[in-house]
Amino acid sequence: MHLMKVDPRALKENPDRSRQTKSTAQADALLLATIRAVGIVQPPVVAPQTDGGNGFIIDRGHRRVKQAIAAGLDEIEVLVDEAANDNGAMRSMVENIAREQLNPVDQWRAIERLVALGWTEEAIAVALALPVRQIKKLRLLANVLPAMLDHMAKGDMPNEQQLRTIAAADLEEQKEVWKVQKPKKGDPQVSWFAVANGLSKKRMYARDASFGEDLAQAYSIQWVEDLFAPADEDSRYTTHVEGFLGAQQEWMTSNLPKRGIIADVNNWGQVALPPKAERVYGKPGKTDRTAMYLDREGKVQTIHFRLPEPKKSKDGKADEGGDETALVARPRPEVTRKGVEMIGDLRTDALHEALARAPIEDDTLMALLVLALAGRNISIQSGASSDVHGFARMERHAVRLVGEKGQLAFDMDALRSAGRSALIDALSARENRTDSGIVARIVGEAVGAVNFLPNMATEDFLSCLSRAALERSCKDTSVLPRQKVKDTRAALVEHFKEGRWVHAAALFAPDEAKLAEWLRKSADVELDDDGDAVDQSNSLADAEELDADDQPYQVAAE
Repeated sequence: MHLMKVDPRALKENPDRSRQTKSTAQADALLLATIRAVGIVQPPVVAPQTDGGNGFIIDRGHRRVKQAIAAGLDEIEVLVDEAANDNGAMRSMVENIAREQLNPVDQWRAIERLVALGWTEEAIAVALALPVRQIKKLRLLANVLPAMLDHMAKGDMPNEQQLRTIAAADLEEQKEVWKVQKPKKGDPQVSWFAVANGLSKKRMYARDASFGEDLAQAYSIQWVEDLFAPADEDSRYTTHVEGFLGAQQEWMTSNLPKRGIIADVNNWGQVALPPKAERVYGKPGKTDRTAMYLDREGKVQTIHFRLPEPKKSKDGKADEGGDETALVARPRPEVTRKGVEMIGDLRTDALHEALARAPIEDDTLMALLVLALAGRNISIQSGASSDVHGFARMERHAVRLVGEKGQLAFDMDALRSAGRSALIDALSARENRTDSGIVARIVGEAVGAVNFLPNMATEDFLSCLSRAALERSCKDTSVLPRQKVKDTRAALVEHFKEGRWVHAAALFAPDEAKLAEWLRKSADVELDDDGDAVDQSNSLADAEELDADDQPYQVAAE
């Protein structure tokens, strides 16, 4: 076999070639564009004619020869092979059957190699006759965990939407999800839906933002381009939901019309207007008012409403003490919902640490156990209960106190250890169904759990505070509030990086009024003859309000 140059027009087609079906116009256009850009990468294989002619017959590469002619090439390189007895029919069939398309991962690696050699995305797109957006999509694989890439290279690929979600996630997050979702032995398939679902984050789009770039920078919002969105719309988004909603809230506060209010939204997404207010659907009148609110997508919406006319007294004058409601714009909450949940997690971790390590007298330990059994997350059921997990959790502590014959057999150290473990399992201050309620706060105060709280001067927690709450946190420190919220946060993080700062909302001591109400309601519960509660309709609300006037609690570094 040797290489030579020939005029492609002089080559004859092989009547015994395997691929007789005409190729698609798209495939021919791709090959033509490639030949025009970089030439013929792999020379066609030809063989001498066996019918007595002096020319060459095409063995492999009919499409390359055809598109070289279409590209106007006068001469191409070919490999001359010996003529086969079957006119090359078997070689043609084997080559076409054994050929395999490059998988997307190998395509991406090849593109990255071209980029490293100086090719631009536009030039690669022209050479391959592909849209530039397709090249950009393939380059998203650079953001995928290498272990996932290795699996994708085997042919098990996620769909476009799933790939977008995976590529948008942090590599550490991908690693954690992949540990759970990677295929088991004997199962070559991955549930890409489960992988993408585990990495999906709510997106807030720039096109829905009313605020400008100044507030975006103040709330540390970084816009990311969505390469899969239609080209004719603003596809920038952020997953920093708290920052987006905070910036929207501040924009509404700054742009609220005179006598306007910022309204809440109920669980069904409907705006909650003041009592007796009627929504105005047509053109608002001079006395009508404006309400702004955030819908479920985080967009600022505006509606108008009308309050009833003030009642008139007997002398015909308007009653100044009428039904008109004093309306005040609702500012951003001192601590956001995410911040309240973070406080619950930090409180619970500190409480458990204190229960495990802090000094507790024996009489106090028994009192705490009684308190723990009064927690809102504790359910005492009959022997017919199917709640095996709840029993198993406590039974593993109880068996440490019982001998082989069923008698109590323990020393005080074993009793103390079992008591502490039972308290840790029973008590929680988290913002979900495991919340023990006010008793967790009382126990935390009793054992000094506040000393086990970590430094809360972190970017993650401080981003949950409003501007006013953040500036109040600078009190009694050398940190001065900055013009931008993010700069104030950064200064506080830097100031306390060697010390410890705890926000007042995370302290354990319960509010005196709520404690008194709990004591009164708990004492007033009526019991029937069997000792069961008759009426508990006035139980405490699940969520505790945060005191906006609380001042931060600071502890210097040891």
